Amino acid sequence: MIIGVPKEIKNNEFRVAMTASGVHEFTTHGHTVLVERGAGLGSSISDDEYAAAGAELVDTAAEAWNRANMVVKVKEPIASEYQYFRKDLVLFTYLHLAAEPELTAALIDSGITAIAYETVQEGRALPLLAPMSEVAGRLSVQVGAQCLTKPAGGPGILLGGVPGVRPAKVVVLGAGVAGTNAAAMALGAGADVTIMDININRLRELDAVYAGRLKTVASNKFEIERSVVEADLVIGSVLIPGAKAPKLVTNALVAKMKPGSVLVDIAVDQGGCFEDTHPTTHENPTFKVHNSLFYCVANMPGAVPNTSTYALTNVTLRYAVALANKGVKAALAADPALAAGLNVAAGQVTHHSVSTAHNLPLAEDWAALV
Repeated sequence: MIIGVPKEIKNNEFRVAMTASGVHEFTTHGHTVLVERGAGLGSSISDDEYAAAGAELVDTAAEAWNRANMVVKVKEPIASEYQYFRKDLVLFTYLHLAAEPELTAALIDSGITAIAYETVQEGRALPLLAPMSEVAGRLSVQVGAQCLTKPAGGPGILLGGVPGVRPAKVVVLGAGVAGTNAAAMALGAGADVTIMDININRLRELDAVYAGRLKTVASNKFEIERSVVEADLVIGSVLIPGAKAPKLVTNALVAKMKPGSVLVDIAVDQGGCFEDTHPTTHENPTFKVHNSLFYCVANMPGAVPNTSTYALTNVTLRYAVALANKGVKAALAADPALAAGLNVAAGQVTHHSVSTAHNLPLAEDWAALV
C-alpha cells in the first residue's frame, strides 16, 4: 500500500501524522510512505530523518494525496483539501464530524472511506483520543494561568497564590482523561480545584487518589451554576464520543461570573461545552463574553507539537499498519475497536453520533460499503 503524509495546513498546526520510526515500521512491512517535504519540521523531524527511515519525499501535498491509497493526518481536512477526496482513498485522521457539517458533506459526496481517530473505541476507552486529551488537559491549566494575568486581560491572579493570599479557584467540568489531567496540573500549581462529573464512581476514584485534596462534586445544573459563579478559571472537558458536547455553561451564567474570569473549552472540537464557544486559533486564542475571557483554540496540542506528535503516533501506528497490511475491510472485521472509527464510507454515514448530529441516514452494514 502507498501511504501519504501531507503537511498539516490548519492555522498554527505543527504536528505531523507520522514519525520517522513510523515510516520505518511501514517500510519494514513492504509499504511505500510518501512524506511531503517539510511536513515534520514543526515537530523537529527533518526530511533527512524521514528519508533515512525509508520515506519517499514529495514536493507537494497534491502528490502525497493523489498517489496514496491511504492518507494519514492529524487534524480534519480544511476546505482547500476537499479537492483531494476520492472514492478509492482511505483517510485516517481526527475528523470531529458532529461539529463539521461541511466536511461531512464533502466526505459523503466524494465516496471516500473516512476513519476517525476520536471514535476508535475499546470498551469505554478512546485510545487514539487519550494522548491528545492528556496534552490538552495539562495545557489548559498553563494557558488558563496565563490568561489570568493582567497583561493577558485577566484579573491579575496567580493560580497558586502565595503564603497569606488565597489561590485561584479552578472548576473542571468532566472527569475524563482531559479533565483529570487538568485537575492534576491545577492541584500541582497550588490552586483550589473542584472537579465535576455525572459518574459518581469516577469521582470516588479521584477522591481516593487525591485523599480529599481534590474537591469532587456530582454534576447537575444547580451545582454547575454554584461552582462556576465562584470560579476564577473554568475548564470544560466534557466528551460524548463522536457527538456534540453538551452546553453546560450558558451565556446567562457567564454574565454572573467574576470580572476577568477565564473559561478554557477543551471540547471545542466537538462544538464546545460553553454556549458562547466558537473555535479560535493560536494566533488569536481568546475573546471576551460579558466580563469573562474565553480560550477556545481548536487544536490546543498543536502548541506543543514535539510532545504531541510522538504521543499521538505512539497510539495510531498499530491501527494504521493494520489497515495497510490487511486492507480496510479485513482490518475492520478483525478489530471492533477500529471498526468503531469508521465514520463515512461509499457516500454513507456509518457512525451513529454523526448520523444523529446531522440528521442523516445511518448505514449499519459497513462491511457492504468498504
